[in-house]
Amino acid sequence: MAEIRADMVANVMEIYVAEGDAINVGDTIVLLESMKMEIPVISEDAGTVTRLAVSVGDVVQEGDLIISID
Repeated sequence: MAEIRADMVANVMEIYVAEGDAINVGDTIVLLESMKMEIPVISEDAGTVTRLAVSVGDVVQEGDLIISID
């Protein structure tokens, strides 16, 4: 099981996956916005999304869980 966590404080602008989706290494998971910069969050693991912990409009803090992959 792998987890993708936020690297910084940011707003969740877009979500590209849902629970149950199969993802591959290099897939864009979500798009974050911080200080007017858009930051794509890229998967470093392949598997199935078991938990999506954010919604569009959420503010994530550094270290917050974005998704879990199994």
